[in-house]
Amino acid sequence: MPLNLAVAASICSLFCSLFAIVSAEDPYRFFNWNVTYGDIYPLGVRQRGILINWQFPGPDIHSVTNDNLIINVFNSLDEPFLLSWNGIQNRRNSFEDGVYGTTCPIPPGKNFTYILQVKDQIGSFYYFPSLAFHKAAGGFGGIRILSRPRIPVPFPDPAGDYTVLIGDWYKSNHTDLRAHLDKGKKLPLPDGILINGRGSGAAFNVEQGKTYRLRISNVGLQNSLNFRIQNHKMKLVEVEGTHTLQTTYSSLDVHVGQSYSVLVTADQPARDYYIVVSSRFTSTVLTTTGILHYSNSAGPVSGPIPGGPTVQIDWSLNQARSIRSNLTASGPRPNPQGSYHYGLINTTKTIRLSSSAGQVNGKQRYAINI
Repeated sequence: MPLNLAVAASICSLFCSLFAIVSAEDPYRFFNWNVTYGDIYPLGVRQRGILINWQFPGPDIHSVTNDNLIINVFNSLDEPFLLSWNGIQNRRNSFEDGVYGTTCPIPPGKNFTYILQVKDQIGSFYYFPSLAFHKAAGGFGGIRILSRPRIPVPFPDPAGDYTVLIGDWYKSNHTDLRAHLDKGKKLPLPDGILINGRGSGAAFNVEQGKTYRLRISNVGLQNSLNFRIQNHKMKLVEVEGTHTLQTTYSSLDVHVGQSYSVLVTADQPARDYYIVVSSRFTSTVLTTTGILHYSNSAGPVSGPIPGGPTVQIDWSLNQARSIRSNLTASGPRPNPQGSYHYGLINTTKTIRLSSSAGQVNGKQRYAINI
């Protein structure tokens, strides 16, 4: 081959190799968020809420396994702001996990760009503000990480996929609640419960005969909550990034910080049905309702609101014990989760976690293992 042709072939080969490397890089998803104060009315009274891009709750993050998430956050509040990514592993960048002391807050009027990769992850999670009791004002939203197209999922694609953020809520502004804690007092019973930022009336549309995925996260401050849908069963399929054995429940306890994925089939007569969320382990039970709306609904919700468990601790413990990982299902990688052979790993240390409530310099604080 003449020299000039050989050089050209080498250059072409090198170019193709470089192009293959670049084109094989995991996708990037870019987000620009502006964090502001704004008026919100979740329980019918005006409050000073924290909005992201003028939304309460904040926008969902939709991604796929191994995606690179570039999230530019501009803090338009009058005090430092910090976000935590609940359940995101943050490999090699734990300094961005949103815990004060490892992550620097964003000063007022400044911005910070979070660079996260959802490496080898799937499932349902959420983000929230972790500083200055901002969580009591909003600033939270859902995170979903879908499996890569070539990775099998142990259930058919649902007809729809909904984020369902539930949590207890106060009518007082977060600054008043923060001052309450700083005086050494514990928080009182919340004023209500929200579903996707609403004290009542949150609606989810379905078509008769089809199956839908609900990603339920408890984004509240202190109360465990029970979630149920009138006349409908829920099939649990995923808990915070792990496929589960598909067990059917009539209601689910979702504790603070937890995220569950369930499948719900619209297999009832065409009308509207109550979605109910109520507090657990409280002397006064707080309840709120939403609506599961059939597209061909023949009428509004009717009948009594379906009841659920209240203070029964054993009921909740037994439910938790019934949840099992699906070790035959693929996770974020092509090989099934069971092939990691977790059962063959020797236990060398056991750590027990215990929560506590106490006074620190006259201020009410909550801790773990202190």
